[in-house]
Amino acid sequence: MGIKADFRKRYYRKKSDKRKGIEAAFTLDAQFEVGDELAVFFGRSGSGKTTALQCISGLLEPNGGKIIVNGNVYFDCHKRVNLPVQQRSLGYVFQNYALFPHMDVKKNIAYGLKGWNEKDKESRVDEMLRMLDIKGLQNNYPSQLSGGQKQRVALARALAPKPDILLLDEPFSALDRIVRMKLREKIKEIQRELKIPILFITHNHVEAFTIADKIVVFYDGKVQQIGTPEEVFYHPKNCHVAELVGVTNIFEESSVVKDDEMAGTLTICCENLKVTAKRPECQVKEMISWGIRPENLRILPETDETTINENTFNACVKSIVNKGSTKTLALEIKEHGNLMIAEISDQFFENLNLKEDDRCLVRIERDRIVLF
Repeated sequence: MGIKADFRKRYYRKKSDKRKGIEAAFTLDAQFEVGDELAVFFGRSGSGKTTALQCISGLLEPNGGKIIVNGNVYFDCHKRVNLPVQQRSLGYVFQNYALFPHMDVKKNIAYGLKGWNEKDKESRVDEMLRMLDIKGLQNNYPSQLSGGQKQRVALARALAPKPDILLLDEPFSALDRIVRMKLREKIKEIQRELKIPILFITHNHVEAFTIADKIVVFYDGKVQQIGTPEEVFYHPKNCHVAELVGVTNIFEESSVVKDDEMAGTLTICCENLKVTAKRPECQVKEMISWGIRPENLRILPETDETTINENTFNACVKSIVNKGSTKTLALEIKEHGNLMIAEISDQFFENLNLKEDDRCLVRIERDRIVLF
């Protein structure tokens, strides 16, 4: 059935501020629905993701609204319902694992199974050891485990009581890339097997894209967009979402100087930079914002006269950053005067043989432009 949430949480600098009618220092205003799927809460630190998770778990009490999980009311401000944490059927995995150092793996997993008879408890712990691939570690203590192993134990403990939902607060942030990749696959496997809602917090857009069935984007205490990874990453609703998903070259409030419905194109102008973009299906406004991902900028030799085409501009290389397999170039666009950021492969960079202060051409493919 999933989660239906519409709630608010306000933070005040001083306890007396609320009584005095002083505006809250931060307000979370969250509305979303999540089915039996893996949903990612995505956004920068301080955007409200963890606060939302803690309100669902009962660790924080919202100031208003309603939270319903699988038809059960966890919180309803109007009806004065606020179930305590222990009455909410959920598993919570923290960033720092929160394992008990004086208990071995088996006892850590069994901790949440109070009230179970010994036979069922032992069977459930054994099932969790197999599910999380930690069967040989049951007698180890947390100090004897790697970061990835600790996180698997934390997951096993959270899942052992058969919760209705699983909450994961940046669970892989302290782990290396290879371990993160393996655990992401394990989480997806668990969701497919158990068919329960999983809420997963991350500020890493690559992680969000690879693991999510649905993404809930937070910015400054508000939900900005909800959709599949493809919807959020390729069709961001505004500049905030676009920036979060890696659209680093953003031009706000550009004028639409030509709307050609027959050709299916828009011509947009921003401070002397004029580009032609693929026309969106929605109604076109007089002012529009647009952006282009750094990997979607094409860099061409300045001497290549065959490349003169729409959306092709003269540029000067201002800086080059080596990222190993790619190079990131800061390019000053002659027609605009501002910088654009491009990312190209090492091999292509070597073919161009570019250095700082060299001139080149930059092409923006019309169907790669993101409009919002």
